[in-house]
Amino acid sequence: MLVLSKGCILCHSGAKMVLFVTGVCTRACWYCPISAERRGNDMIYANEHRISSPDEMIRVAETMSAEGTGVTGGEPLLVLDRVMTYCTALKDHFGTEHHIHLYTGIAPSREELRCLRPVIDEIRFHPPQEIWSRIEESDFVRAICDARDLGFSVGIEVPSLPGLSDLIAVLPLLDFLNINELEWSETNADAMRREGMDLADSYHNAVRGAGAWAKEIRRHKKVHWCSSTFKDSVQLRERLKRIARNTARPFDEITDDGTIVYGVLKPPVPLSGIDDDLYAVYDDHIEMAWWILAEERQNLPGTKCVVERYPDRGMIVEVTPL
Repeated sequence: MLVLSKGCILCHSGAKMVLFVTGVCTRACWYCPISAERRGNDMIYANEHRISSPDEMIRVAETMSAEGTGVTGGEPLLVLDRVMTYCTALKDHFGTEHHIHLYTGIAPSREELRCLRPVIDEIRFHPPQEIWSRIEESDFVRAICDARDLGFSVGIEVPSLPGLSDLIAVLPLLDFLNINELEWSETNADAMRREGMDLADSYHNAVRGAGAWAKEIRRHKKVHWCSSTFKDSVQLRERLKRIARNTARPFDEITDDGTIVYGVLKPPVPLSGIDDDLYAVYDDHIEMAWWILAEERQNLPGTKCVVERYPDRGMIVEVTPL
């Protein structure tokens, strides 16, 4: 029976914050899905929020009642001091039980691993595809052994690409191996086409054939397959629901997808007969219960619409005029 790593268990329930510590990376993987805004830029995000301090990160973590954090990039170990500062802040604020896993595409030294050990619980190595056929001769095996010796939970996490079966050789050294279904993105689309790849269907970002490349290795009990559909329809949705429950205003409707829905009226006008907790007045507009705005739209001047967005002032998903 497959046993998921603790990091994956928390991700499945939407309980992990994503801490993107830098977009800088020394590698140029053709399949990298990182957005153009983040790629190559030294910036920090907690979930979808750009931040500049540990205090801002803690606020984001609190809005979702985070039980853990996944540290990613870019290459996190290029900013090791930053990783230590931010992860120490998480452990100090939430306690040592706050579970932190870290992704890295390099094989850190034993000294670097020793430095990380007080704040990182689980480490996920991402050896580049071009060395999979000689993974046993690579420095990743040394780093994996060092990490296990120092007490980390240790795994490999890679996208589903041709050659995955080569990684079977190192399974005995690992606690787990995660395979992410290869996804098409705006930034890797040209490279995907050059590699002769295509979308599996018109509804998802999964690449045709990604499942077949993982077929052999998935027979092993340490291997976990993470589908594109799961990430979009379960993992993200559960995280958004946690944030919405903590941040939604009385008049925000929380959808089954974890987004919030409310009405917008421009410009602000006096509202009578409506409870104060069913609307909020801003400089140039009013935000209010969408169903009240819909019922009263004939009686209210100005422009009116219904907004659906991610919670905590996140990305706008849809705007529907009334």
